[in-house]
Amino acid sequence: MKLKGKVKFVNKDKNLFFATLRKRVDTYFSENNLSKSGNGNLLVKSIVLLLLYLVPFAGMLAFTPSLGISLALWFVMGIGVAGVAMSVMHDANHGAFSKNKTVNYLMAHSVNLLGASAFNWKLQHNILHHTYTNVVEMDEDIDDIVFMRFSPHTKVKFYHKIQWAYAFMFYGLLTLYWVILKDFVQFFHYIRNGVNANSKAKNQVAFAKIVAFKVLYFFSILVAPTLLFGIPFWEVVLGFLLMHFVAGIILSTVFQLAHTVEGTSHPLPSEAGTIENDWAIHQLNTTANFSRKSRLLSWYVGGLNFQVEHHLFPRISHVHYPAIADIVKNTAAEYGIPYLESETLVQAVRSHLATLHRFGRLQLPRLSEVLA
Repeated sequence: MKLKGKVKFVNKDKNLFFATLRKRVDTYFSENNLSKSGNGNLLVKSIVLLLLYLVPFAGMLAFTPSLGISLALWFVMGIGVAGVAMSVMHDANHGAFSKNKTVNYLMAHSVNLLGASAFNWKLQHNILHHTYTNVVEMDEDIDDIVFMRFSPHTKVKFYHKIQWAYAFMFYGLLTLYWVILKDFVQFFHYIRNGVNANSKAKNQVAFAKIVAFKVLYFFSILVAPTLLFGIPFWEVVLGFLLMHFVAGIILSTVFQLAHTVEGTSHPLPSEAGTIENDWAIHQLNTTANFSRKSRLLSWYVGGLNFQVEHHLFPRISHVHYPAIADIVKNTAAEYGIPYLESETLVQAVRSHLATLHRFGRLQLPRLSEVLA
């Protein structure tokens, strides 16, 4: 499939929602003399989350504790992995961590410390997901993957009927697949389909960096503990798998709660490649918030429970989302646009499971029904 930018959003009704909202949000920042980038609180949080990932590992190497304690430390590292991905590299890759481009570049590459590639992340997330949210075959976040179906417009398989029951076990494999294989698959896929439009020379350098970071990551986290510190290799592998299982469940669940829940839409482009909707309204139709009032959850997930605000203003740091959420919600109400949200995390998870159950049984309409 070639570059998906052929699909366009057409604001046929000339809706002024986003222009009005953007003006009001800009006014909030100017009146309060605030930068839209991260602040000191984000810097402190980034340090805490990076230490949550690095300190347990250093402790294992320094003290070589028993297997039980080691696994507990790997578990904590998994929480740190997810936290760094959600709160640090996510803002940085959107250019929202700091006003300084160099700082954004460096913090964006914190994902490389986790074994993944910042290069591919920007292409998948910033370009495909944020532009074409919930549009099948364009937003890779809703692509059918092995045993999971995330869109009502793809073929139903018999095992999808119970996908709601095994979903979280599958989610636990996300980051493991990411660090081992996904980056390589995506790299060549994006060249073929035109999403990666860089020159051959630039791509050769980018690929070399991906390989180098992978080698360094796997040596540091899998080989060095055994080779240099004498920890049994099977214990290291067991802990490594536990860490990624924990991180995978957290990351997958948080991202799925934003788009694969009851109430979100999955529009299809016309044959001419257009979606007759304002892009900003499309974001509200396909995105949901959850547990906005939980300060602890908001702190840990990097504001990803404010996905509506994030999709409308991805270059604003997540530390500002609680403050602008009411502006977004009230403006949406003025224009008669639904503002989707679940009040609690539990409600959001239930909504996600209900959606997976529905998608597992939803059949594609017959051609005669479409043409009727």
